[in-house]
Amino acid sequence: MERAEKQELISTLHATFKDAGTVVVAHYAGMTVAQMTEFRKRMKDAGGAVKVTKNRLTKLALKDTDAEGISDLFKGPTVIAHSKDPVAAARIAVKYSKENDKLVILGGTMGKNVLGPDAVKALAELPSLDELRAKLVGLLNAPATKIARTIKEPAAKFARVIGAKAAKGE
Repeated sequence: MERAEKQELISTLHATFKDAGTVVVAHYAGMTVAQMTEFRKRMKDAGGAVKVTKNRLTKLALKDTDAEGISDLFKGPTVIAHSKDPVAAARIAVKYSKENDKLVILGGTMGKNVLGPDAVKALAELPSLDELRAKLVGLLNAPATKIARTIKEPAAKFARVIGAKAAKGE
């Protein structure tokens, strides 16, 4: 790799670390190309990305970013998974590591917070941003529905009583 290519890779990684909501670092030793391709596809479908990089260049790219605390994780064959959604990268990486024991979660970062393997797994169990929005809309919508039902119920009861009396012929 030439010097210009290295500098371009460092600047691309630096931008990735600045923009990512979550970065997950894992070892991938022993994974086949097909397994890595499947992992990349799943991450892309969730709105994230997977990159295999040189550790030395990644450590240089981490400087002056919020993710600088994870530079110690870059030893051996490492892969980074990142996404803007704070949960997506962790969820896909943890799920895939359960299916494929060759992908070992080392840790990660969310903003300035450095996460260990257990924290990444806990983050993966949280609902996604879209799920939280749906729950919030449901919670906001429920009281309005109950109010409308309560207001219309007395008239409905009255109509049922009149209908029953009419059916009896009274």
